[in-house]
Amino acid sequence: MDHIFTMGVLGLGEGRSVISAVLNSKMWELGNICDLNEELCKERCQEFGIDKYTTSYEEMLKDPKIDVIGIYTPDQLHARHIKMALLAGKHVICTKPLMINLDEAKELIRVQKETNKAVFVGQSSRYFEPALRQRRDYEAGKHGEVETIETHYISDSRWFLERAWSHQQGFSWMYNFMIHAVDLAVWYLPEIEEVYGLGVVSENTRSYGLDVPDTLKFILKNKDGRFASVTGAYAAPTLGSAVEQSISCTIRGSKGISRAGYPKLKYYTNFEPVQKTAKLQEFADKHGYYFRFENESHHAGEYQNYMEHFASDMNRGITPKPDLQEGIHTLAVMAAMEQAMKTGNVVKVSDIMECIR
Repeated sequence: MDHIFTMGVLGLGEGRSVISAVLNSKMWELGNICDLNEELCKERCQEFGIDKYTTSYEEMLKDPKIDVIGIYTPDQLHARHIKMALLAGKHVICTKPLMINLDEAKELIRVQKETNKAVFVGQSSRYFEPALRQRRDYEAGKHGEVETIETHYISDSRWFLERAWSHQQGFSWMYNFMIHAVDLAVWYLPEIEEVYGLGVVSENTRSYGLDVPDTLKFILKNKDGRFASVTGAYAAPTLGSAVEQSISCTIRGSKGISRAGYPKLKYYTNFEPVQKTAKLQEFADKHGYYFRFENESHHAGEYQNYMEHFASDMNRGITPKPDLQEGIHTLAVMAAMEQAMKTGNVVKVSDIMECIR
């Protein structure tokens, strides 16, 4: 009989979706919830009919019934919270980004090996319905030989600049937003060896006293010569998701092409025999599963999908991916992107990885 995993949720902003996912899954049980903001704890208890909470992470880690800690705290705290969970003997599911830089990567690798506990990165964009269908078609070989990948994450997110944490050290549009598009690119081209790109800081970001590039474009070259283009724009008007999906992944292959995106539940394909017009698959019946709260502000269905993927793999003795190593490699690609943007040079990912070997 499969093991039912018990989750402790740390961070109850984004963690709201995780609570919903746990309570609606037959593969999970809720052990406890935790946030420094006690009023938010009480709000979540009332919303979901929960009868306990804690404001102490240390207290939650001491609970022997909890198998897995779900970490949904501000990005700058992820590395510390992951390490604490591992040392307490817990598996970890951590929202992206795994860390804000690679400074603590070597230490996390050491602790993970010593504790032999799983660390899974919750890259939610992989688990939206169109992305799942696209991956299935890719693995079935419908694209033929993949030539290039095009991804983007484009959103008018100037509201984010009004949040206090966007002014803390370490804030980056790349790590907070663009990582979705980067992850989709490296999912299909996992041996990125060189990157080149450009970024600019718009007057909208500068008006908040920040010097953080918000409009970015990169080329990521794979070991075999194939490449991905990755685009991001975050502090200016957009055409809207009805015209241009906020997140998009296009796979161009010798036998076909597909495009999956978010937040619209639409998937476009053109496989052999090739037609002049793409075939559209829509999944409107799944809207209530993916978007459970007001204004599509949370996408709990993606969280439930990746949590159930984690549980299924663990029960089969398979390491759930993306794991710690894969998450660190993605961050190394992003560090190379950041360096390329600053220097104007092509940067080798292997040079970045040297610092953690």
